[in-house]
Amino acid sequence: MLNKFLYFIALIFSITIFTSCDEDETGTNNATVEFSISGLEDLGNDYVYEGWLIVDGSAISTGTFSVDANGGLSENSFSLTKDQVDNASTYVLTIEPSPDNDPAPSSVHVLAGDFSGNSANLTIDHPAALGNDFTSSAGKYILATPTDGAENNELSGIWFLDLSTGAPTTGLSLPTLPDGWAYEGWAVIEGVPVSTGTFTDVNGMDAAAPYSGPMGGPPFPGEDFITNAPGNLSFPTSLAGGTAVISIEPVPDNSVAPFTLKPLVSSISASANDHVTFTMGQNLDFPTGQVNR
Repeated sequence: MLNKFLYFIALIFSITIFTSCDEDETGTNNATVEFSISGLEDLGNDYVYEGWLIVDGSAISTGTFSVDANGGLSENSFSLTKDQVDNASTYVLTIEPSPDNDPAPSSVHVLAGDFSGNSANLTIDHPAALGNDFTSSAGKYILATPTDGAENNELSGIWFLDLSTGAPTTGLSLPTLPDGWAYEGWAVIEGVPVSTGTFTDVNGMDAAAPYSGPMGGPPFPGEDFITNAPGNLSFPTSLAGGTAVISIEPVPDNSVAPFTLKPLVSSISASANDHVTFTMGQNLDFPTGQVNR
């Protein structure tokens, strides 16, 4: 009788262990990460957003998602192991190529936030993202066409410099960007954004001059819109009544329009004169979000 009793106890014990292990294998050891993010934009077909949990210094992907033209997210929750979720210190959002053969995060970090309890507030100024809130950003510009010669089509060019002292000086005050990002100047002409070129140094020329005339330009970001007009535009033109923009762009960048991060914007007066220094205003409406675990 005692042997039968001991056998029964052993059987119950083994069933309990088997059931416990089976529950772990079928998902009781999983946990969900949910997030809400506003201000992101559609990346097109070549890129996606990807979330990452930082656990003991290592990045663990929470999965990829896309954003539609209305800012809607294709996914807003992902399942990981409970240990990964519980031990995460930080959430980071990146932009990744699609398809992507690299299992590690790209250098293009958009948002990040540290967990406090079960939530993390996501901002661009977190050190794991762009690391700056851009409240110190400032900009000045003039309308002129130095590459087209003197007194020719002077309202058809924009240069981000300061001419208020009579001599051209640096017109932009912007923080240094981390790897994965570059600044880009824009002129919105008849509702169409046209790039003046990308740059990382406000004290030098930008990376391109596809529309400029045959003469050299000043050593500052800017562009003359003299030749090779894109789309239905015609050059030379007048930038009066348009808009000047400085954006922050991911690198690489597959869009012909400014990215959602635009720290400096200025409406150009319809009565604007050339060689007059104009001041840009701040535009600090950046993406934000929250992650819950």
